[in-house]
Amino acid sequence: MKKKILFVFGTRPEAIKMAPLVRSFAALTDRFDVRVCLTGQHRQMLDQVMEFFDLKADYDLNLMLPNQTLFDITANALKGLEPVLEDFQPDGVFVQGDTTTAFAGALAAFYKKVKVLHLEAGLRSGQKYSPFPEEINRILAGHIADFHFAPTPQAQQNLASEGIKDNVWVVGNTVIDALLLGLDLIKTRGEKPYQEKFSFLKPGLRTILVTGHRRESFGKPFEAICNAINTLVNEFDDVQVVYPVHLNPNVREVVYKTLSGNDRIHLIEPLDYPYLIWLMSQSYLVLTDSGGIQEEAPSLGKPVLVMREVTERIEGIQAGTALLVGTDEEKILMEARKLLTSQEAYAQMSNATNPYGDGTTSAMIADLTWNNL
Repeated sequence: MKKKILFVFGTRPEAIKMAPLVRSFAALTDRFDVRVCLTGQHRQMLDQVMEFFDLKADYDLNLMLPNQTLFDITANALKGLEPVLEDFQPDGVFVQGDTTTAFAGALAAFYKKVKVLHLEAGLRSGQKYSPFPEEINRILAGHIADFHFAPTPQAQQNLASEGIKDNVWVVGNTVIDALLLGLDLIKTRGEKPYQEKFSFLKPGLRTILVTGHRRESFGKPFEAICNAINTLVNEFDDVQVVYPVHLNPNVREVVYKTLSGNDRIHLIEPLDYPYLIWLMSQSYLVLTDSGGIQEEAPSLGKPVLVMREVTERIEGIQAGTALLVGTDEEKILMEARKLLTSQEAYAQMSNATNPYGDGTTSAMIADLTWNNL
C-alpha cells in the first residue's frame, strides 16, 4: 500500500533542499503518493526554483504579504495548512530546516496527529538569537518531529544531547544532491545563457563571489564587510568581485554606498538558483553568511570564508572547508589575503573533504522512510 507524503516548504533555500527529495520520492510510484504544499513565505525566488527543477505545487497558500512579520507568517501558515492536511490526510509530513514555515508545518502536522519528518535536523548554533529566528524554529520543529534526518554526526549528537535519540539517521545534506543535479541540468540544457549573463567578467581574473544578508550584520558589521571587499580589490589587481545584493534595504543601502564605482566590483541583483551555482562553480573563493553556500561551495573545491560570528554548520569549519571570520574587517582581510597569495593554504581548503554528503542523501531518505514510516 502506498504511503502518502506531503512536502511543506515556502522559501527558496527549502525548495532547493527539498527538490531532489521530492523528485526521488515521486519517482518511486509504487511506494509513495507525493504532494507538495507551498506556503509562499517567499514568492518569486521560490517559483524560480520550482521551475528549474520541474516541480509543481499541489497546494499553494500564497502567504507572502508586503512587510510581513513573523507573527503573520506563523499564524497564516498554521491556519492555511489545516484544510490541506484534512484534504490529503498524509501518513507523513516533511519539513526542512529552520524556517518559520518548517516550524508551522511541524506544528500543524502535530495538531492533526500526523508523523513529522524533519530534513536537516540537529543543526545548532547554541545561541538563541543567532541566527534569528531560525535557531529556535529548528529546535521547536526538532522536538515535534518523529523522524530526524541529520546531515552529520555532530547534528546527531546535538539531538542526543536534547534527549532525541530515536529515529535519528545521519544521511548527509540534500543541498549537495541539489547542487550536483542542478549543475547536471545546466550542462544538459546548455551553458550559453549563463556565459552571456556574466559576460561582464574579465577572463584571467580570479572571481570572488560574495553573498551577505544576515539581520545580525545590519549596520556597522556590513560596513566592515564592504570595507574589506574594497581593500581586497584595490590590493589585488587580478581579482574581481561579484556580489548579488539582497533586496533588504538594510543591506542595499550600505553595499551600494560603499562598493559602487569600482569597475572590478560588480553589484548585481539577486540571482536565480541555477545562475548562482553556475557562478559559484566559476569562482575562486567565496565570502558568505549563507548557510547553504557553506555546504555547497566545498563540493566544488571552493574555499569559504564565513562572515558570521557563529555558525550552526560547525562541521565545515572542523573539516577545513570553511573558515569563520565574522564581520571583523581585519580578519576577513587577513584570511582572504592568505588564500589569494598562498597556494598551499588554498589547496588545503580546496581539497578538504566536504562533510555534508556526496549526492546520495535523497535516495537514502526515501529508503528509510519506506522501511520505517
